Amino acid sequence: MSRNMPPAHPFDDDKLREECGIFGVIGVADAANFVALGLHALQHRGQEAGGIVVHDPEQGFNSARRFGYVRDNFTRQSLMETLPGPLAIGHVRYSTAGGKTPVIRDVQPFFGEFAMGGAAIAHNGNITNADALRRELIERGSIFQSNSDSECIIHLMARSLQRTIPERMEDALRRVEGAFSVVAMTRTKLIGVRDPLGVRPLVLGQVGEGWVLSSETCALDIIGAAYVREIEPGEMVVITERGVESHYPFRPQKSRFCIFEHVYFSRPDSIIGGQSVYETRRQIGIELAKESPVDADLVCPVPDSGTPAAIGFSHESGIPYAMGIIRNQYMGRTFIEPTEQIRNMGVRLKLNVNRALIEGKRVILVDDSVVRGTTSRKIKEMILDAGAAEVHFRIASPPTAWPCFYGVDTPNREKLLAATMSEEEMREHLAVDSLKFISLDGLYRAVGEAQGRNPNAPQYCDACFSGEYPVEPSDQIEKGFELKAAE
Repeated sequence: MSRNMPPAHPFDDDKLREECGIFGVIGVADAANFVALGLHALQHRGQEAGGIVVHDPEQGFNSARRFGYVRDNFTRQSLMETLPGPLAIGHVRYSTAGGKTPVIRDVQPFFGEFAMGGAAIAHNGNITNADALRRELIERGSIFQSNSDSECIIHLMARSLQRTIPERMEDALRRVEGAFSVVAMTRTKLIGVRDPLGVRPLVLGQVGEGWVLSSETCALDIIGAAYVREIEPGEMVVITERGVESHYPFRPQKSRFCIFEHVYFSRPDSIIGGQSVYETRRQIGIELAKESPVDADLVCPVPDSGTPAAIGFSHESGIPYAMGIIRNQYMGRTFIEPTEQIRNMGVRLKLNVNRALIEGKRVILVDDSVVRGTTSRKIKEMILDAGAAEVHFRIASPPTAWPCFYGVDTPNREKLLAATMSEEEMREHLAVDSLKFISLDGLYRAVGEAQGRNPNAPQYCDACFSGEYPVEPSDQIEKGFELKAAE
């Protein structure tokens, strides 16, 4: 998982990126086919690479790891025939910790042979003490095959003195700091674990007589699985043909689920904590319209992530909603090798303004976030070139002023616009008529906390907005990162 990686798309350089999606199935024929479908539904969580590991009673463990989209790799019959068996796990990746150049050895799931048999593991999140663990393990003789922080878990399991693989995993994860949701497998077991704070998501589903673990509920839908429940923070489930066993190997802590899953990362057709992601995002738009009204003629989303919030803003404000920007849905990773001239076209290759709708209008653009501001400036220029009279930005998250160290690709802090500029300075930098972000209290109200954010006991991880990290990023501090000063 690598910082400073090239973006998944050469013109998509101004969004926070969730780094991974994980999926596992046990108790169904040809489990790899179910996993491939699940990973396809989770493709938004990682477009760089994907992998599947399976176990078949006759053929043992087999695996396939490939760069690129799931649809381009794991839909070929010739490949899927090499992945037989009733038990499989998979992973889609956008790297956030590891080498700067993508290499196949970093693609998960990872596999290891132990005295009691083989095991594979796929990890969503980020281990904040991975550097320290890696140094310790190497000094004690471990030989790493990848640049991924996730490989630390395999080596810690190998050195554990516990008797079973689930017990070794518990032992290993007690040494790990940061955020993690894990799916793993042995010859007969499917295992799922969430970190004690529950920062990253993981859900349990059932398909026929089989069981499913997934990062999001939308991936259950694609295979016709029924949603059962969320894996609880700090919980480990061990699933066999006998059913689901639940364990709690960590000291209980108050949940700090990533609030940005509600804003951007999760698909709008997923359910989080019993809430529709789409409805939460629509509610964000309603709160934003209450907090920051403006006279205008049209409310337009920046597609696609700004759409639900724009609908909510329009509903609350009474200003008509319109598709003022149209997305080219066929703009893939390998469209062309971009020359400098093509790069200068930037956003125009994937977004186009509906000129007949925009010309002469006062336009409110609703987007999910502003990171570096580069894309926002280009979109504003396109709207003005189309003849808009005014351009107002409304952002469905608070200013992103701090990097995430829990499994999200974010720039260094000095490259975050909100880390170096006030809201008014950002407005001037973007050269728009007005710029307003939803407040942190407003965001909390939108996700169901009626009183807003409790500063003494925040209900979510909101470190990218507040600078308050629920787990100290020890590796980053060692490299010179400075935490927010106490107020």
